[in-house]
Amino acid sequence: MKKFLRSALVAAFAFACATTVFAEGGWNEGGGEKDEAMLLTPDRGRGIAVYEVCAACHLLEGWGLPDGTFPQLAGQHRNVLIKQLADIRAQNRDNPTMYPFALDEQIMAVSGFKHGEINPAQLVADVTAYIATLPMNPEHGKGPFAPGTPEFEKGKKLYADNCVKCHSEDGFGDGEKFFPKIQGQHYNYMMRQFEWIRDGKRRNANPDMVAQIKNFTDDDMKMVINYVTHAPVRKEFLAPSKDYRNPDFD
Repeated sequence: MKKFLRSALVAAFAFACATTVFAEGGWNEGGGEKDEAMLLTPDRGRGIAVYEVCAACHLLEGWGLPDGTFPQLAGQHRNVLIKQLADIRAQNRDNPTMYPFALDEQIMAVSGFKHGEINPAQLVADVTAYIATLPMNPEHGKGPFAPGTPEFEKGKKLYADNCVKCHSEDGFGDGEKFFPKIQGQHYNYMMRQFEWIRDGKRRNANPDMVAQIKNFTDDDMKMVINYVTHAPVRKEFLAPSKDYRNPDFD
C-alpha cells in the first residue's frame, strides 16, 4: 500500500507539471499501440502492479465513483480498455486528469522497470487484461427514474431505437467491435460522456454514434441513460456484494 500511495503522489506531481499537446486521430484507426497491445500476451502480476497507479482514482476494486468523477472500469471489455488507454496516452482523447497517470514513466516505475527494459505497450496489455477480470460493483450509480415511470419508458424506447445495434439489448456492448459495456456504468459518468459525444467534445468518439444522437435533447439524454443504468448486469460479472474488497491488495 505504501508503494500505491507513493505512486499516486508521483502521478499527482506529474499532473501539476504536465503540458497538454493535442494529437490528431480518428475513432479507431489501425496501427499504433492499440493494435500492438492487443496482440501481446498479458502478465497478471505486472497488470496488478500497474493497476496501483489506476487505483488512485478508480479504486482498488475498479468501481470508480457513483458521482461520475471516475468511471467503473471493472469488467469492461479488454479491447475497449486498450483502445481508450492508448487514445489517452497518444492524446487522441482529452483527459488531462488521467494523462499523467498513463505516461510511460509512471507505468514502468510502478511495475519496477526503467526506460528501455520493457515495451510500454506490454504494460498496457497487462493492466487492461487485469482490469477486465475485476468483478463489477453490484450497486452502481443509477438514474433517478424508476422502472414503470413515463421517463423510464421513454428512455427504453429511445434506447431500442438508437442504441441496441451497438450496445446490445442489455448494454453489454461488443468488445470485438470496441463498443463498450455500458451496463453497470455510473449514471453521472455516462451523462457527461454522452453530452460530450453529442456536442463534439470527445475527439475519439465513434462518428456513427455522434450522428445517431446529435438531435437528442437534454431530456432525451437523461431518460436514455437512466434506462440503461437500470438494466440488470449479467451476474457472472458482479462482485458478491457491495462490501467486496479486492484480495490482490490485501
